[in-house]
Amino acid sequence: MSWWWAGAIGAAKKQSENGDASRGHQSVALVVGVTGIVGNSLAEILPLSDTPGGPWKVYGVARRPRPNWNLDHPVEYIQCDISNTADTQAKLAQLTDVTHIFYVTWALRFTEAENIEANNLMFRNVLQAVIPNAPNLKHVCLQTGLKHYVGPFELVGKIEPHDTPYTEDLPRLKAPNFYYDLEDILAEEVATKEGVTWSVHRPHTIFGFSPYSLMNMMGTLSVYAAICKHEGMPLLFPGTESVWNAYSIASDADLIAEQEIWAAVDPNAQNEAFNIHNGDVFKWKHLWKVLAEQFGIEKYGLPESGKTVSLTELMKDKGAVWDKIVKDNQLLPNKLEEVGVWWFADFVLGAESIISCMNKSKEHGFLGFRNSKNSLISWVDKLKAHKIVP
Repeated sequence: MSWWWAGAIGAAKKQSENGDASRGHQSVALVVGVTGIVGNSLAEILPLSDTPGGPWKVYGVARRPRPNWNLDHPVEYIQCDISNTADTQAKLAQLTDVTHIFYVTWALRFTEAENIEANNLMFRNVLQAVIPNAPNLKHVCLQTGLKHYVGPFELVGKIEPHDTPYTEDLPRLKAPNFYYDLEDILAEEVATKEGVTWSVHRPHTIFGFSPYSLMNMMGTLSVYAAICKHEGMPLLFPGTESVWNAYSIASDADLIAEQEIWAAVDPNAQNEAFNIHNGDVFKWKHLWKVLAEQFGIEKYGLPESGKTVSLTELMKDKGAVWDKIVKDNQLLPNKLEEVGVWWFADFVLGAESIISCMNKSKEHGFLGFRNSKNSLISWVDKLKAHKIVP
């Protein structure tokens, strides 16, 4: 990993290079949601020798046992159900050396009222376990998303969103949104400890790697493509023609992790909210060809009938097909419902394309970017390398 911002925070990098590693870890990260799509990137990037603010020791928290595809990262893994207050206190309050919290997880419920209740509890549990017991805590990073600007899933299309491109200073919508609650909790809890700063990060659709992610676009589309290849079917676009032809944006998971680390160690980023996406625009009609090529599929595109393809409907009876693909290709034994988040792909590719603005992030000193085409290819390659898809 080449850190473009080394000059902007050269002091931290120089300090590390001058031998701080001999005195032990300079920074200690607690990554909550370490098996998620950005948590997995943080677990890979933070321990690297040239990561600013380091050398880093990393605790990784997740609800489930550590998966095989996460074992390569030098992380102290902690299995903890952060929705359980007692479990969170017992396991996280003892981490007295934590200097930075990266909160990159969330829970999905049927209604936004339930989302608010579940996610508020989880976030408070973590902060109230760590903040009072970590005397050297410096920063708390919270990851949310673009629902900050468009409202919760249940209200999309029912309330008037802001006009695009979205900027971080836009007022909150007059609708319940657990993202708003989490930001309020962040400010409230951080205020209890002098000297602790915070940052909020709002990615778009994330391109990354995690079979455990609730919103894994690359994994979902790759599984769909693998099934199409296996059955000799065309790779039909599961979205509207307007989205097919419109400009879209995406957020590379490694890039999101880079911005979060930057915000954690650069004084220019303290106590601010930032949008984060790759910095380019693309059209799905172009990226769809790239996806098809990765799986050797010759026929792809919009359905000829003009009707929208629903992945939720198309994939509902494909469990046995996927099981055969897994067996034939000696893939990791994941069930179809574990690796395909069909409703999310249907939602993203069927909704009006929205664009957020990266000016604030650039003005504060973060100049990172990704080529979205290359990002897609690299994450598909990683899914193949870890035997998630053939």
